[in-house]
Amino acid sequence: MYISIHPDNPEERKIDQVVKILQSGGVIIYPTDTVYGIGCDIRQQEAIEKVCRIRGLKPEKAALSIMCKDISQIADYTQQIDTPYFKLLKKHLPGPFTFILNSNNTVPKMFKNKKRTIGIRIPENKIVLALIEALGAPILTTSLKSDDEILEYFTDPSEIYEDFELQVDIVIDGGIGKNVPSTIVDLTNNEPVVIREGAGEFMLNFFDINFKIKF
Repeated sequence: MYISIHPDNPEERKIDQVVKILQSGGVIIYPTDTVYGIGCDIRQQEAIEKVCRIRGLKPEKAALSIMCKDISQIADYTQQIDTPYFKLLKKHLPGPFTFILNSNNTVPKMFKNKKRTIGIRIPENKIVLALIEALGAPILTTSLKSDDEILEYFTDPSEIYEDFELQVDIVIDGGIGKNVPSTIVDLTNNEPVVIREGAGEFMLNFFDINFKIKF
């Protein structure tokens, strides 16, 4: 199925239609504030396994991330966040960042890797935020990579549909996507570590913390 949703004013009827698919264990492709993503309701284990198959990932080894609606929802799936890091999250989110945090026991089994960490995002995208709000739970997210020699990620939703219509339940057209992924920052240690530089400008001198950049 292919559906167009207005990026600035997501139609409630269409959001509800997608949410029903998620609740029934469906897999969706959707726009974010960076690249297009593929995901599902994090409570649907078979759907998570399907996403991993499509992306060629091993569930037990994959570093999976979730889209949340706000920092309060992030706290439901992570260990207690220290005040400096909490302020750092508030400063950068919503935005094009993935923060790696220590997970807690609320995290579904499929997300419990050996490091007991989880990637979290709050995207600055009204479609995704509306879906999460209506679903009442985070959405699994992993980037939709392309085999194109020039573009690393899919950007045109119509082309995405041509390639994935038989593999997913719905492709959401929210406009042309970007070709730069989120910046990934690891917050599981005593100081933040930038794992990948992507979209957005991470404030390295925030709170006079000495940040390390790892490439």
